[in-house]
Amino acid sequence: MLTEGKLLLIDLRTPEEWRQTGVPAEARRINVHDPEGPAAFLEKVLGAAGGDKSRPIGLICRVGNRSTQAQKLLLAKGFTNVVNIKEGVMGNDSGPGWIKRGLPTDACPSC
Repeated sequence: MLTEGKLLLIDLRTPEEWRQTGVPAEARRINVHDPEGPAAFLEKVLGAAGGDKSRPIGLICRVGNRSTQAQKLLLAKGFTNVVNIKEGVMGNDSGPGWIKRGLPTDACPSC
């Protein structure tokens, strides 16, 4: 879905984390802990989705904790098609994660 443009992938981690590991290819970088607060985070997600709360969105973070919380928040705010990538970038009990699976990443030295 991602490579076909049918899924908006959002990397919820911090700029420091993006610099350390790179960012999943095709992912938008939107820090869930936006310095301007939760409303700014929601506004950025809605903007990335083109204002469409029904657009398929995949959320990924380091190990699945932030993506779980962000999924709940987005659903509570009226988004209807939000998927949590539970393994995260680094993996956890759900699976090895984006990097160990060998999925494509883009370096982000200036994040």
